[in-house]
Amino acid sequence: MTLTRRPSPFGELMTLRQAMDRLFDDTMFRPFTGVAGTEYARLPLDVRTTPDALLVEASLPGIKPENVEITVENGTLTIKAEESAESSADEGGWLVREISRGSVMRTVTLPSGLEADKAEATFEHGVLKLRIPKAEQLKPRQIRIQPVTTGEAKRVESGSVKK
Repeated sequence: MTLTRRPSPFGELMTLRQAMDRLFDDTMFRPFTGVAGTEYARLPLDVRTTPDALLVEASLPGIKPENVEITVENGTLTIKAEESAESSADEGGWLVREISRGSVMRTVTLPSGLEADKAEATFEHGVLKLRIPKAEQLKPRQIRIQPVTTGEAKRVESGSVKK
């Protein structure tokens, strides 16, 4: 006789401690290390596509447009921004301090078929808007159906139409 061991249905459930460890291991709660050990906070983005372009929006409150660097290289978009405000960390008396300060960065792999050299960027009220147009051959095209008269339709069905 062979004994078969069946897995417990409760074996898949996570303990509360494992769930909390996993939650705080997420990159959302800690900055990541960038180039040369520089720490950057994660920059949230909205990326969407239209028939004509790829649109990217990034919220950069408190950052001046001249402190934002946008690069596209080898199909990768990188947005870096640094806040150049004076640091008041040494001053005491904070009751609540929730505003993150410092540098933010985000790198996104772009789909193929974009014309990065024709990209346009605007910055207004702390929101960066980037538009990268699609190449002409990738844009959807509508093919129109040519109307056929009833006499031509009968000849087409019989295979007698020659052009």
